[in-house]
Amino acid sequence: MTAPHRPTPAALAAHRALNHGTTSPYPELGVKELFEAQAARRPAATALVHPGGSLDYRTLDGLANDLAARLSAAGVRPGDTVTVRMARSAELIIALLATVKCGAAYLPADPAWPDDRLHALLERTGGTHVLTRADDAEDVLARLPGRHVLPVEQGSLTERQDSPAYRGSPDDIAYINFTSGSTGTPKGVPVRHRGIVRLVHDARYARLDEDTVLLQLAPASFDAATFEIWGALLHGGTCVLYPDSFIRLGRLRRVLTEHRVSVLFLTTALFNTVVDEAPDTLATVTTVLTGGEAHSLTHMATALRVYGTERIVSVYGPTECTTFATYHPVRQLHPDESSLPIGRPIQNTRAYVVQDGRLCEPGETGEILLAGPGLSPGYLGLPETNARQFVDLDLDGVRERLYRTGDRACLSERGHLVFQGRLDDQVKVNGFRIELGEIAYHLDAHVGVRQSFVTTRPNGQGGQELVAFVVPDAAGRAPEEFRAHLLVRLPAYMVPSVVRLCEALPLTATGKVDRRALLAGHGALPVSVGVSS
Repeated sequence: MTAPHRPTPAALAAHRALNHGTTSPYPELGVKELFEAQAARRPAATALVHPGGSLDYRTLDGLANDLAARLSAAGVRPGDTVTVRMARSAELIIALLATVKCGAAYLPADPAWPDDRLHALLERTGGTHVLTRADDAEDVLARLPGRHVLPVEQGSLTERQDSPAYRGSPDDIAYINFTSGSTGTPKGVPVRHRGIVRLVHDARYARLDEDTVLLQLAPASFDAATFEIWGALLHGGTCVLYPDSFIRLGRLRRVLTEHRVSVLFLTTALFNTVVDEAPDTLATVTTVLTGGEAHSLTHMATALRVYGTERIVSVYGPTECTTFATYHPVRQLHPDESSLPIGRPIQNTRAYVVQDGRLCEPGETGEILLAGPGLSPGYLGLPETNARQFVDLDLDGVRERLYRTGDRACLSERGHLVFQGRLDDQVKVNGFRIELGEIAYHLDAHVGVRQSFVTTRPNGQGGQELVAFVVPDAAGRAPEEFRAHLLVRLPAYMVPSVVRLCEALPLTATGKVDRRALLAGHGALPVSVGVSS
């Protein structure tokens, strides 16, 4: 990144206002100590609701102590990495707690991952111990020769009062997530204990306390699970595990209602689906956090009408900054804003919009840089990538470590960050640079569009072509209708050469739109055909 330039007075004032009041005291403790404090304070309170029943804090703490003792006996030491290969279950939560009680870091792994991927991640982390459900242990042992596979079954554990003697530092690694890499190789992102504590302590984006009931919906390998699990358990609240591997809106509504869930996080795509198909699903929830992709203003306008102005909060943040970095309570939509703001930094986080090493003035687009105790120490084994992505800069009189997100934004006149897409979301088609988000924005403005997704694909001639996927509001819509809508609003080179109608946008396991599935034809309506330009 270019050496920083002296900011203009307007840029400096805008960023100081953006980051004002974000500093807040938080405990210099780790997850182990904070959870055990809640277990001592509220032993009989419900900590976990799972498909087989519930566990109070005393029981959950005791079972985790027992598994931690078994891990230590198996050779796990502070600083090690333990792979936790489990689906959402009571055993999963016990395993995560037991791992941090040993001073080790947990690597959440989806049981559906291919063996090659799991082998590669184990090699990257150096982990030799794997926790898995008891009924999977024999199979996992055969697939992972040379690893220490420990079966976990709640019924085989006993409550143990004595906790491991480990007393670590808030700067110790609590867990490792892997994000996709542009080269096809996943990047390991270690997250410190202080990053988790900073995320959930004195939260500005949701009420987190002993009365909080949080739904655990995300896969453990998705960083939203960090918020869902520890946002409840480090406050003496209740973590409710969604009981199915697939999300069904009817079942989701019953779980939210039966357990009086007060806070939940939904990816943007899942939020849109709920708003479209079953808005009453969220009728009893106090705070709905949503993010992960750019929001549809059409869906957000509907949500405001249905849910009111005090319940929806847009959140934004990369894994490298421990789940959330900014938040925006959605109270109204402004006609002069073409996209929903991502708001202001959460507690103990600082955000900057930077272009060519200088702070941007309001209205000027630049890259989002983040600072604060939520930052990862850096990718595992990737020194060159770390040197590019984690930089030391003096942007406002203090030299600090910052993470370059690769996301573009501007500061609005209202003092909010407004997301403008990825730096790499600009594609080149027939020599023209095109912003995919701009096309999606105009598609979503069509009254007949429920959801849309725009991407590129090879055109068979060595280049790329634009493809739009549209979920129409009713049968009888034709692809030509949507292309005609775009042709009067965009230059011809920005209008997709193919428009496909879909029954629904397929989602990945983490709740984001599944681009590969769309391009493979999954979800397409039988009558849907491409319209060539």
